[in-house]
Amino acid sequence: MSVKTTVRKECQYISVHPDNPQPRLLQQVVEILEKGGVIAYPTESGYALGCLLDNSDGVKRIRGIRGVDENHNLTLMCRDLSNLSEYAKVGNTQFRYLKSHLPGPYTFILPASREVPRRLQSPKKKTIGLRVTPNTVTNALLSYFDKPLLSSTLIKPGDEHPMTDGWTIREDLGHALDAVLDGGFSGFEPTTIIEFTDDEPVLIRQGQGAFIE
Repeated sequence: MSVKTTVRKECQYISVHPDNPQPRLLQQVVEILEKGGVIAYPTESGYALGCLLDNSDGVKRIRGIRGVDENHNLTLMCRDLSNLSEYAKVGNTQFRYLKSHLPGPYTFILPASREVPRRLQSPKKKTIGLRVTPNTVTNALLSYFDKPLLSSTLIKPGDEHPMTDGWTIREDLGHALDAVLDGGFSGFEPTTIIEFTDDEPVLIRQGQGAFIE
């Protein structure tokens, strides 16, 4: 799916039901993303920033909002495990482990496949972060695409915790976003980060998810 370039208009605030998000409203978000937009959207661990995978300008905008440089790893938010396996090299051991933990509050660092643009991979290890969220709204949005969303947790420069309220995001960052997809209040405890580049999982950061070796 190619991303169209467009002149950015005022940020759209789109509030959906957290358990039964309205398709007509989600379609508005889909159109914004397809036109090269950057959005804020809910996850189980705070809101996140997102754009389509091939949106190079969107990547720069996300890094700018976060106040991070090109060495900061971004994450692919996948709709399910089959989607994830397209973008990571996953053996049987890794797949069984992922299947027992996802969807859930985890970010897995895995060897990137050829489907991941080199500019998005960790430059030294050739890895990529991947997530599958249990959030109903985001999963409904992802069902409209055959590729994951390029994503980063929405933490403002200088803050320690992600933003958790869609309206506050609209008030504080509307000037930098094309849309806020408000799916209700989200938790703020971060995901557990696990690196799984070899046969054994390695805990990088303890968050919501329990770490089981």
